Amino acid sequence: MKRREVMCKVGLQRPKLMKEIEICRDEMVRLASQTSLLHPHVIAVSKKLDVLLYQYHTLDS
Repeated sequence: MKRREVMCKVGLQRPKLMKEIEICRDEMVRLASQTSLLHPHVIAVSKKLDVLLYQYHTLDS
C-alpha cells in the first residue's frame, strides 16, 4: 500500500477515534459524578479511554 493511501485511511480513522474519545470521556465524567473516582466502572472506562488515547497518538507512527 502506498504512503498516500495509508495517509487517507489514517485521516478517515482520526475523526471516528476522536468521537469515541469524546464519548468515553463524557461517560467517565458522568460515572465519576454519580459514584466516585475509585468506583470500578469509572476505572474501567478510564482504562478504555487510555487505550483510545494511545491509539490516537500512534496513528501517525
